[in-house]
Amino acid sequence: MLKTETPSRRHPDLDLYPVEQLVAALVDDQFWAVEAVRLASPQIAAAITAALPRIAAGGRLLYVGAGTSGRLGVLDSVELTPTFSWPPERAVAILAGGAGAMFTAVEGAEDDLQQGERDVLALLPQENDVVILLAASGATPYVLGALLAARKAGALTIGIANNVDAPVAHEAQCGIVLDTGTEVISGSTRLKAGTAQKITLNTISSALMVGLHKTYGNLMVDLKPTNAKLIWRAVRLTMHATGASEAQARAVLEQCHYHVKVAIVALIKKINTNQAQALLARADGSVRAALAD
Repeated sequence: MLKTETPSRRHPDLDLYPVEQLVAALVDDQFWAVEAVRLASPQIAAAITAALPRIAAGGRLLYVGAGTSGRLGVLDSVELTPTFSWPPERAVAILAGGAGAMFTAVEGAEDDLQQGERDVLALLPQENDVVILLAASGATPYVLGALLAARKAGALTIGIANNVDAPVAHEAQCGIVLDTGTEVISGSTRLKAGTAQKITLNTISSALMVGLHKTYGNLMVDLKPTNAKLIWRAVRLTMHATGASEAQARAVLEQCHYHVKVAIVALIKKINTNQAQALLARADGSVRAALAD
């Protein structure tokens, strides 16, 4: 039996716990998710190393999963645009059962291997695309069908699973096994298996964005300021990076449509925003390289 489906021996009387003990059991078990990701760090690093040149060459991040795993893929994909101004057409998630399965479980959809293959082929995968395949069991037919299609197309495949010897990890070019073991509530992989997958997805996509010069130091300098909170964040980031006053930062940001990278280069080098944009273009979007130019 898969570890993720095996009842935990640590909490056989879970339903008898008082609330305080129940909360402690659920929270403490999550620490194993972090440890599982830590142990898989070499596999995660290898996947990022393989993915970065493909994404830099224009490839897309494509996420595939079912149930909780699929929803986590959707979440990671949609957050890249506001966080890093990543084009939404270059971060696409498909979910067993279709878009509606994000909100309502579509039972049986995950068992359709051919549909997984068809859904990936509909995206017209190319060799520079990176397909991230998520399955706690590691053997979800829909995900395995998607993996088959992605490999046939020559795309890079990253298989993420929570069981040792999982087919999705074995058959992908880059396999990541997050050995989270049994769940506090047996088989409920929305618990620490899901947490481990979320950490891993955050790590992969964030590391790729850092590699693509979407940060300056640890500052989020390529965000898309689509609301008042993000506009204020852009101002604060510009002030922090340059030492400019709020008024100075806002004045320059308004000239470049609140593009933090441009404002930083313009303020530090004391040039106009058009010149700053030209330097950044020459530096492949790297603030550090533009400042050194």
